[in-house]
Amino acid sequence: MPVIRISAALLSLALCVLPVSADEYQKQPGVSGTITSVGSDTLGNLMTFWAEEFKRYYPHVAFQIQASGSSTAPAALTEGTANVGPMSRDLKESEIAYFSKVHGYQPTVLKVAIDAIALFVDLHNPVAGLNLQEVDAIFSVTRYCGGPESIAYWHQLGLQGSWKNKRIRLFGRNSVSGTYGLFKAEALCQGDFLATVNEQPGSASVVQSVAYSDGALGYAGFGYKTAGVRALSIARQGNQYISPSMENIASGQYPLSRFLYLVVNKAPEQPLPLLEREFIRFILSPVGQDLVRRDGFIPVPDNVIRQQLRLIGVDIE
Repeated sequence: MPVIRISAALLSLALCVLPVSADEYQKQPGVSGTITSVGSDTLGNLMTFWAEEFKRYYPHVAFQIQASGSSTAPAALTEGTANVGPMSRDLKESEIAYFSKVHGYQPTVLKVAIDAIALFVDLHNPVAGLNLQEVDAIFSVTRYCGGPESIAYWHQLGLQGSWKNKRIRLFGRNSVSGTYGLFKAEALCQGDFLATVNEQPGSASVVQSVAYSDGALGYAGFGYKTAGVRALSIARQGNQYISPSMENIASGQYPLSRFLYLVVNKAPEQPLPLLEREFIRFILSPVGQDLVRRDGFIPVPDNVIRQQLRLIGVDIE
């Protein structure tokens, strides 16, 4: 299953429903146990926020959160070493096939937030923006998106003065990351990265590296933006740049938007275990989605929330 960009029609709904108007979360009896989360680094902070707030309702629930990359989630769920798997990309066909072979049915994939991949430069970099052909020509060896030549210096993007002969230092995610997979698909047209891209274990590391490296350019989750960097505006073609604002991400205008997911093991015609069900209900509640917003992401539209609740067997009035 390929990485999927969110459609503009679907994302445009988000603008109409913020703040989220889903049913309020109400504490339920008998909730206890341990939630083990293995997966996306992009969702690492948000998983921690959700866990801390969930424990306010259920102090005896324990959490173990391992944010080592989206590619670690499917195997952990399949093998039973995790009961929730946060992912910043869609499942691959091979991952679904492996899970199905072991369990006899497919995993349940839930949309829990909206994010974007941003391209970051340091605050002093004057570049106005980039289009996707330029991004591909900077980061890839293949240039499948149609760039006429490789771009290695800032003067090739029109910068002068002290930037004229400055080389572009590249930073990005490692190959187990969903951010890596989406960027490869959408910004490199499934091409191959240059060997000179400095791969980092997390989005926070990418942003920090860009902030402290002369002439740097790096891609990472938009939610990891800090005061030391600037997120560039991006165009699909030409110079009609779209800024990575929450409004543009939610409307689908920004080219590198995506859903963020939580994957669970739910057998057909059987309810999720109470603990997992209530944690997901909490995530999709107004308080859970407010944490999405506070962590720099965009809440899921109300109609999509209701679809996700139905997927886990929660009745919607």
